[in-house]
Amino acid sequence: MSGTQAAHPAASASDPSSIVRLSTAYWESQTLLTANRLRIFDVLADGARSADEVAAALQLDRRSTALFLRACVGMGLLTESSGCFENAPVAATFLVSRSPAFMGNVIRYSDQLYGAWGSLEEVLRSGKPALPAQTYLGDDPARTRGFVMAMHERALGIARALVSVLDLSGRTAMLDVGGGPGTYSVLLTERFPGLKSEVLELPGVAAVARELVAAAGAGDRVVLRDGDYHSADFGSGLDVVLMSGMFHRETGQACRGLIERAAASLDPGGLLVVSDVFTDEGGAHPTFAAMFGLNMMLTAPDGGVHSDADVMRWMADSGLRDLRMVPLPPPMPHRVVLGVKP
Repeated sequence: MSGTQAAHPAASASDPSSIVRLSTAYWESQTLLTANRLRIFDVLADGARSADEVAAALQLDRRSTALFLRACVGMGLLTESSGCFENAPVAATFLVSRSPAFMGNVIRYSDQLYGAWGSLEEVLRSGKPALPAQTYLGDDPARTRGFVMAMHERALGIARALVSVLDLSGRTAMLDVGGGPGTYSVLLTERFPGLKSEVLELPGVAAVARELVAAAGAGDRVVLRDGDYHSADFGSGLDVVLMSGMFHRETGQACRGLIERAAASLDPGGLLVVSDVFTDEGGAHPTFAAMFGLNMMLTAPDGGVHSDADVMRWMADSGLRDLRMVPLPPPMPHRVVLGVKP
């Protein structure tokens, strides 16, 4: 998503329709979240079914189910013909659990955050997140597993896009800081033969990541190290340090410190890769990035969003050169900031 993306359209003085639309936007999001939670799309995966058949399969009220399914049709998630419903192509691709492009765990994570968004006013008054991060970063094993699986599904798409904009040819040693499910390391080491990666992650997250790395057959080139990236040693002699999806949990001062430690761990010619949802300078655009900052405020003590311009300044201050920003191709909202150690 480029820095030239248009701002969110403002309501005109004589037309409040955009305000009305915003005031009811949660109707559609809750419909999608509920359909995913109920596995409506799996019920329809093998062909069209009537509302009564869907209601019977899921033990739902018949009349309510018909209203619900027609709303899904209106949203473009389902189609209806002769009183029977089936998945629209986009739902069949991304919302059926047996599909290789399934995003249901990502949607489920958004579902878990729905209540936190209801606490937005309270968080603005208290300055404390509505959802303590430790509940999904280790303390609650089931919730941690759900979070890591959601991040894995999300990272599959982002990592494939990241591979297309990075050239790591000839590089052999990478540290993937806060690498979550290890998805980036798996795909990057697959794309660039000879590259091996160490993923530094919290123990609860790393335990699930080890399963995913093993399932991908990447155990010979990707290893997990338990540790907190705030204090763990980054080592030395590295060709690449990857920091993806981390900065939105950190203050600007913490981000600057992470960049300094990464730069110190790189050999001359080493590459620092920072990928995240970043705003333009000023912090208001793109709209999704600004809203993402609110989402992180609700779920992490120091959660927020930074601009890519700030990240480039922090890299320059740490002695990195050849700085550039590369937006990932749409629909990814992420941007990649690159810097090389002289």
